[in-house]
Amino acid sequence: MQSGTSAAATVAYNVSHQVLVLTNTPESSTALQTLKSLSERSGKSITKSVTAVKAVPANADSLFQVSGPLAQGQLVSAITQSKSLVQSIPQLYSIARQPHAFVLHVSAESRSFPDTYGDFSDIMAVRQTGFSLLSSSNVQEAQDLSIIAQAAAVKSRSPFLHFHDATRISQELNSISAVDTKTLNHLITQKDIADYQESISGARMSEEDQTDSSAEQVYLRYKSKPAATSQDIFAALSQTFTQFAEVTGRQYRALTYAGSPDATTVFVTMGAGAQVVASAVEAINKTDEFKALGALHVTVYRPWSDAEILAALPVSVTKVVVLEPTDEAGLTGSFNPLFLDIVGAIQAGGIARQHVDVASGRYGVGRLGVDFGLSEMNRIVRYVHGAQKIDRQFVILNAGADTAEVLRDRFAGQVLTVEEEDLASQDLYAENGTKQVIVVGEQSAQDAEKVAHKVVNGVKASKAQIYAIKPEASVAEAHVRLLSEDAVALPSFIIGADALVVGNPALLRHTDVQRLKSGGKVITASKSLEQSLSGDVKALLFKKAAQVILSEDAVKAFNGQHGEKFDIPASWSSASGTSSVATNGHSDFVKAAPAPVVESPYLRLLVQTFDKRLNIANGVNAESIWAPDTTSKDAASPEFGYGKLLAQAQRRQHFIKQVKRLLNDDKVSIPADLHKALSQWVVSVQPDASLSAQKQEALVSEILDLLAKYEPSHKELSDIYAQGDLLPSKSNWLIGSDTWAYDLGSSGVHHVITSGENVNMLIIDTATYSTPVQREQRKKDIGLYAMNYSSVYVASVAIYSSYTGVLHAMMEADAYNGPSIILAYLPQAGEGANPIEALKETKAAVDAGTWPLYRWNPTLELENKDPFILDSERIKRDLEEFLAKENHLSQLAAQQPDLSTVLVSSLESEALKRHEELKKNARDSYAKLLAGLSGNATGPPLTVLFGSDNGNAEGLAKKVAAKAKGRGLKVTLMAMDDFGDIQELANVSNLAIICCTAGQGEFPSNGREFWKALSSLNNGEIQLAETKFAIFGLGDSHYWPRPEDAGYYNKPGKQLDAKLESLGASRLTDLGLGDDQDADGFETGFNVWQPELWKALGVADAGGVDDEPPKFNDDLHKLNSNFLRGTIVEDLADESTGAVNEGNGKLLKFHGTYGQDDRDLREERRKMGLEKAYSFMIRVRVPGGVATPQQWLGLDELADKYTNGHLKLTTRQAFQFHGVLKKNLKTTIRGINQTLLSTLAACGDVNRNIMVNPNPHLSKIHAEVQAFAEKMMNHLAPKTSAYHEIWLDQKPVAGNAVQDFEPLYGPTYLPRKFKIVVAVPPNNDVDVFAHDLGYIAIVENEKLVGYNVTVGGGMGMTHNNKKTYPRPADVLGFCTPEQAVDVAEKVMTTQRDFGDRTNRKHARLKYTIDDRGLDWFKSEVESRLGYKLEEPRPYEFTDNADRYGWTKGVDDKWHFGMYIENGKVKDWPDMPCKTGLRELAKWHKGDFRLTPNQHLIIANVPEEDLEKTKEHLAKYNMDNLNFTGLRLNAMACVALPTCGLAMAESERYLPILVSKLENIIEQTGLRDDAITIRMTGCPNGCARPYLGEIAFVGKAPNTYNVYLGGGHRGERLNKLYKESLQEEDILKELEPIIKRYALERHEGEFFGDFVIRAGYVKKTITGKDFHDL
Repeated sequence: MQSGTSAAATVAYNVSHQVLVLTNTPESSTALQTLKSLSERSGKSITKSVTAVKAVPANADSLFQVSGPLAQGQLVSAITQSKSLVQSIPQLYSIARQPHAFVLHVSAESRSFPDTYGDFSDIMAVRQTGFSLLSSSNVQEAQDLSIIAQAAAVKSRSPFLHFHDATRISQELNSISAVDTKTLNHLITQKDIADYQESISGARMSEEDQTDSSAEQVYLRYKSKPAATSQDIFAALSQTFTQFAEVTGRQYRALTYAGSPDATTVFVTMGAGAQVVASAVEAINKTDEFKALGALHVTVYRPWSDAEILAALPVSVTKVVVLEPTDEAGLTGSFNPLFLDIVGAIQAGGIARQHVDVASGRYGVGRLGVDFGLSEMNRIVRYVHGAQKIDRQFVILNAGADTAEVLRDRFAGQVLTVEEEDLASQDLYAENGTKQVIVVGEQSAQDAEKVAHKVVNGVKASKAQIYAIKPEASVAEAHVRLLSEDAVALPSFIIGADALVVGNPALLRHTDVQRLKSGGKVITASKSLEQSLSGDVKALLFKKAAQVILSEDAVKAFNGQHGEKFDIPASWSSASGTSSVATNGHSDFVKAAPAPVVESPYLRLLVQTFDKRLNIANGVNAESIWAPDTTSKDAASPEFGYGKLLAQAQRRQHFIKQVKRLLNDDKVSIPADLHKALSQWVVSVQPDASLSAQKQEALVSEILDLLAKYEPSHKELSDIYAQGDLLPSKSNWLIGSDTWAYDLGSSGVHHVITSGENVNMLIIDTATYSTPVQREQRKKDIGLYAMNYSSVYVASVAIYSSYTGVLHAMMEADAYNGPSIILAYLPQAGEGANPIEALKETKAAVDAGTWPLYRWNPTLELENKDPFILDSERIKRDLEEFLAKENHLSQLAAQQPDLSTVLVSSLESEALKRHEELKKNARDSYAKLLAGLSGNATGPPLTVLFGSDNGNAEGLAKKVAAKAKGRGLKVTLMAMDDFGDIQELANVSNLAIICCTAGQGEFPSNGREFWKALSSLNNGEIQLAETKFAIFGLGDSHYWPRPEDAGYYNKPGKQLDAKLESLGASRLTDLGLGDDQDADGFETGFNVWQPELWKALGVADAGGVDDEPPKFNDDLHKLNSNFLRGTIVEDLADESTGAVNEGNGKLLKFHGTYGQDDRDLREERRKMGLEKAYSFMIRVRVPGGVATPQQWLGLDELADKYTNGHLKLTTRQAFQFHGVLKKNLKTTIRGINQTLLSTLAACGDVNRNIMVNPNPHLSKIHAEVQAFAEKMMNHLAPKTSAYHEIWLDQKPVAGNAVQDFEPLYGPTYLPRKFKIVVAVPPNNDVDVFAHDLGYIAIVENEKLVGYNVTVGGGMGMTHNNKKTYPRPADVLGFCTPEQAVDVAEKVMTTQRDFGDRTNRKHARLKYTIDDRGLDWFKSEVESRLGYKLEEPRPYEFTDNADRYGWTKGVDDKWHFGMYIENGKVKDWPDMPCKTGLRELAKWHKGDFRLTPNQHLIIANVPEEDLEKTKEHLAKYNMDNLNFTGLRLNAMACVALPTCGLAMAESERYLPILVSKLENIIEQTGLRDDAITIRMTGCPNGCARPYLGEIAFVGKAPNTYNVYLGGGHRGERLNKLYKESLQEEDILKELEPIIKRYALERHEGEFFGDFVIRAGYVKKTITGKDFHDL
């Protein structure tokens, strides 16, 4: 018997010079075993040489391995799974470009549910690569089509991809008719091989053709190659089909039609399901009810012929149903490629085929049901026959009505379920002598398969079929068919089995007995059926009149030769109760269909860390790992798991003793190599052994191979071999919930702690501890309890705070030889919580010290080190007390001198201290007020409160307070939430509140508590009769454009006004409303309201007080700063606050740093009386994004020491550090300069970092444009010495004898920031039209001849302010390389002199050009240059994306374009890139290049380091490029929590949104289509959103404006499509557009172009028409 994989591998070996196996898949081990066996047994293939077998890791570069052998004329085959295809697309294009006979055998798996039919999504993704595609529907075809593919590949000189379902064919065992070598030589003759090799030698690619292997160039070469045509391939296939039929008698065709010649309904299928459909059609056509059915089986999927399809369909057909396997993720309303191909073919048939109705049916992958059999086909036929017009889409579900009901809510098409009448004619095998047996009640698939083989070997049959089904829950099964000669081996599960062979009756399920035919046999060796069987199983056995036979020999019992009959008692007829064993399979869709519960990243990290060694002893297959398993509660509990682990430990100890006895037994002859390996293993399992997990894994693998080799001839080794699962050392874990674990007495935690056993326990706490009430309710601390037992490893971790800390804790717990407890935080605040909310809660709890991060490692005491390691800044009071008692706190402080007492003291103490300081300050201020020291206040008192998020309301409040004080009023000014006791309002005689509007009519963050307290009061609960009030609100009447949202406008101000009136207070003035839409914005309304306030207070005549002082604008501030010095030095020395004053904050931008605070923590810290969590962002200026390995290592070290631990790659090819405390600011900037990098002019009103295409298609151009950028950067850099004085301690000249001088900027620098980029066509990755100044490199004859100059681009704008807009740059002219720096200077100085310095919103170069005209601007620049610019030269851009994967540069150097989502260099659970890049930088000889889209290029890798680099990238999963085109082209700004301007999430949310959009993208066949998507948290445009084909711009929390229609090449702005959409609306709006694009796009049409052509948005021509909808 052979499986599909072994059959394909056998053919590949016999017809190839070399076979490549892509490993890391179940099929790869089967393929390798088969190939190894053939190599040892068979020797040479038909190529007259010994076939070389090579195993390589399955990654993006795997197929590079075949290029060399193919170029030499060798016949090469490869074996892989479909999940590795997408990442290999560039290599597939490359192979298809050449006339090579390469065959790729692919098993198409369902990624989530391995026991189902195959999912062809990834196969479809590569259908356009140029490979011919053949599909097998059974194991026999897997062999035969493997041969046909190779023969046709040789004849047509073109590559083939042969695919089949993974489990249903690849791993199915079947009796097949093998093809011998003689037959193979007839089909592929030596002349065929010689002719092919001769053609290869004459068609070698030139060296030039091989220099660039990028996906783009490979694709272009493929499109232009004189390759074999479809007719050539069809001819070769037709010839091979004929020859194959002549020598084997088995006829194959590209399309095979079966059924009625006059069929009105035809089912089209491909893959394993085709067998089911053909058999069903044959059986149903014999009935009286349905007779006009046909089945069309697609064997050759590419090349595709509409004419062949039309010829195969009967002229009588009126309905065509395309049946394809799809899981529930595919049920999005989209259509699969096969369906679209069929529709296209029928449409091509013209008028004659217009009457044909085509439908798409989906079946059996994943939770839709693991099976697709005859009963499902019966249901489909009844539906199609009964409906006058069938739905365009439907799904057949082999599950219950509840499941179907849930699915109907999610799927727009028809949902069909198998009904009773569909089961009547389901068994085709009843009349042809086939016997069917199901092996059940086994613990593993291997055990079930062993029993199945015994049945096959013991029962005579012409042929046989075996499925071994892997366990979903706790049991396994095998389906065995003993077939007659003419019977068809269907891939569906058995229904109507002749017998059930039961291992453990306690594992027999009701669903198993349902598959037994009435009167069938149940064979088991157990005699305790009464005790073992559940009530529902007993009742069903009685109902089916089953023959229960007790026998230890299942084969003889089946044949009627052995066994004792067990008479079923009559009492079983009414037995009740259900099995505790979970139902195998995936049809329990009801449980999974609702919104998915939060998946535990801890569980995922365990799997990734320990892989095969991981052993989770208790069940975690419940709805979440902290919820009970409703199907098997005992198996899910950690107590159950603990007992299981103890049993496993005892079993392994016994096994170790057994191996020792065997090694010491002189009577047993053990081969020397096995004796050595077993001896090494015995040493490695001792408690003090130091063998690494990797080395032990290799040793175990070697032992298993040796045991398999010697076991048949050494009976003494059989028992050892049978217990091979005990050889590897497992990492044993129990998973517990917080609710369960905190009951220390009864939960079993105490037993684990005190046992001394090597057991690891992971306890996941999901409570929220960020508020004082929640902290008070916190349960008993298990960590403290465990640390009192000094022999227990304890760790407290939070994955959303420190991934590295979690990883260290898990590895340390695994290494610790004793009990370990890891407390893992994963807060879930109610249902539907998302990762962003969990992150915020985690940060608040860690910052507050209520979830401290620490590790307690007793092994450190053996090294005379303190066992306690603190990983967070604060620790709880009870933990502090424990440490003090144990004297560990003083040791900790001694080891870490920088850790101040304030940081290690409890947060409660800090808050209390801060609160006392605030009260003291308040008392002092009050005393000064009473003493008349606040000014000669003689007028009435006035309390001014403000609620402000962006500073506008606070600024107006300060203005009111200042003018009130000038009028002699006694003024109190504070934020609303700082007011204190709401009852004190009764003592306020005059109250003015100025409040802005946040989000959807919400109060600002510092006004919410005040409003909460005020709104909770009822009449009579506060006396406000003596209180007079005036309210002024700030809002935007157009911010929420829908009529139903009008109530959001100035809602807080209106609510305050109405509530105070209702409580009895009286108005000083009418409610004032400031509207951003007014001519002067909110100032218009304020200037009306303010005089009315003074009039009401009786102080209207102020005598000059109202005269506005000269506005202290930014230019004046820069002028007074003494060339950017200000008082920065004094501010840095001020330890009383973590911030700097506003003026110095603006100056710091010129030095490359921004003051920020963590907005996730604002509210919590405000409530506790603490200042905001201030920190600084530092931006490192890196011209062209090029950094050396030494610089990378230096920045990486600084990130670990002084930042949040991450490196951020920005959208401007710069590095950013986040989370730098003020006390570390100078040290960090100095460290950056020590790497020979700088932060000067990385921000501010100067020329900033210059961007350059990091990997141009013509690689040698890069050095020239990079040198130009560096020269230009140095020329335009500020010359002030303030930077070196402040940060590098360069002393100023004594007596200021020499004054600073800025030759280009002058003392006021530029009106606004200035950005320059250099683009190298055809790639526009720098988005050259988005910047103030751009250079487009013009290359002629591979030489840089100059640049086209662009001016006036810019992205920033303000929501609802049409005076602000993004603008694409204009092409000004052409300059030579020698003129380029001079041009930059003159353009910049023109903007310096003519830019608007009165209005910063109007100060960018784009407005200067629009105000004065491009012709004027060009004339001014040319007058300063002294010469005219030439006319622009021709150029062409093809895209604005990064180049991923390997590309070859000059001097035999290689570059790898690496994907880093949103530029965040950190150790992610699935890609520890920070560690990986650090280790790479230690030996990398080239450089690192930051890309304009936030990714990274590992550049200039020497040829000799190429393989080493590839292995390193693969080790850290940094070579993974298996992402959708959407994700690869997505970009976001940082936004929350650190950006003060952000209105919504961006960087943290875009990956989540992209994942949801990918469901639509993949199902519409657009997985690999590049659609540019951009997201920003505000309209300022840092991620260049207005050039995106799809863009989301934050407007309020969770709310975005959606823009469509940007140019794919970065040349055109997009247009506003919809305003103020949240996620649900975004998906609802975009889904139909994407689907329509997939169906209606023109050849080569990009998404941005399509939405304009389809009329969704108008085309944007210039910036001025951006707002014209």
